[in-house]
Amino acid sequence: MNRTTLSLIAAAAALAAVTGFAAVNAPAGDEGVAAAKRLPVERTRLLCPEPSTSDLAETTYTAFTPKSEAAGRAGGAALFPVVKQLTDAPQGGKGKAAKPFLTQKEPGKPVSGEESGAEAPTLIGSADGRLAPGWTAQQTTSVSAGAGRGLHGTNCTAPDTDFWFPGASTAKGRNDYVHLMNPDDAAAVVDIELYGPDGALKAEVGESIQIQPRSSVPVLLSTLTPKPHANLTMHVTARSGRVAAAVQSSDEELGGDWLPAAADPAPRLVLPGIPKDATSVRLVAFAPGADDADLKVQLASPTGSITPAGHETLHVKSGMTTAVDLGDVTKGEAGSLVLTPTEDSVPVVAALRVTRGKGAKQETAFIPATAPVGARATVADNRAKGATLSLTAPDKTTRVKVTASPGTEAGEPTSKTYTVKAGTTLAVAPPAPSGLKGSYALTLEPQSDAPVYASRMLEIPENGIPMFTIQSLPDDRGTVEVPKAKQDLEVLQK
Repeated sequence: MNRTTLSLIAAAAALAAVTGFAAVNAPAGDEGVAAAKRLPVERTRLLCPEPSTSDLAETTYTAFTPKSEAAGRAGGAALFPVVKQLTDAPQGGKGKAAKPFLTQKEPGKPVSGEESGAEAPTLIGSADGRLAPGWTAQQTTSVSAGAGRGLHGTNCTAPDTDFWFPGASTAKGRNDYVHLMNPDDAAAVVDIELYGPDGALKAEVGESIQIQPRSSVPVLLSTLTPKPHANLTMHVTARSGRVAAAVQSSDEELGGDWLPAAADPAPRLVLPGIPKDATSVRLVAFAPGADDADLKVQLASPTGSITPAGHETLHVKSGMTTAVDLGDVTKGEAGSLVLTPTEDSVPVVAALRVTRGKGAKQETAFIPATAPVGARATVADNRAKGATLSLTAPDKTTRVKVTASPGTEAGEPTSKTYTVKAGTTLAVAPPAPSGLKGSYALTLEPQSDAPVYASRMLEIPENGIPMFTIQSLPDDRGTVEVPKAKQDLEVLQK
């Protein structure tokens, strides 16, 4: 094989490994490329949005890379503060070097840091070498009083170019901000589209929003449309560059949380981890294509799939947001919502707004439709008390190995394997490291090819309010498909 061929193969492999989420596949019958092989990613980027504008906010950041057998250089991982619309450096004045907020030096052990008040910044981070595969960061913010009081948690997200947010709102008493974060050295240009129950809303100010390099821009959704809407679907697209996007919702009466982007539009959706004591569940769905969607609604309960009375099906008109209140759909048992097409398959996006508590002591969180766990999923910032892991197997019985890492301060790792029966949701207190001090991470590894969906609920009650937050657990992007060249000199030289 000549040097040019080797260079081309190396370039293709490096490109796939750096992206961390792109799969490169050769066409069937290609004479120069064999089947793709999964390899560990070599670099990962994550962005954590500005956590709160409240002086009462207390924020914890946790980062973690699972241990793996992946070879490679030691590498490193760090989260750096940024400021809004900073154009020249991640922090400080023009040309000054940024000081890391949080640094991780080895896989297998989480690290954490804390920030108080409204000055906690947006964080941008990168990991390479052995610390890149599956690198995960979580921010958890407690706000004890005021608008949006409650527990706000979110996984720090990788940059992309397309995001869907069913469940956003511009209703009176609710303030939803979309945080747009640009990790790169060139400016990004972003468009925001809003869809209500009657279709697209005119929002010219949502067009061509410029995000300067290594900076963040918060956009209040109510400034994009003059009329309040209780249930909206927001579509964020980057026409140039790439960004990370997340929505923070604050309600004057119902608290608030982060609304993560939903999984890409698909005919079938799984929304895992409705808590057993949910007092109200609202489903918001949107069909972005040219055709209406008709969906069968099922709840995967601890004992099997059931159809909620009065909500057997859901009709979603093309280009229009549909919302339905499911009430206390779980009836005292944890569950997950599964939406499947009744006839023709039409791509849909969806999310749930979940409420716990009653009267003046209510709190909300969001569960977007999520991708399956895949090869492995990881979530950081689990506590000794108040964590619930939900596992859903909509099709076939499967087993999932759950590993608890050491604690940020002390603790020995442990693992446990759970069996999830077909059509059910298993909600458990996850295993915790012995001798735990601090927080710890969980790693999920399915033991079969049957799809399994997961989420983690973290609850920290305060003053009688059931403060909680829910994070879904898709694949942690630890590996990527890379094409493997055939050793055929004659073909490659042609």
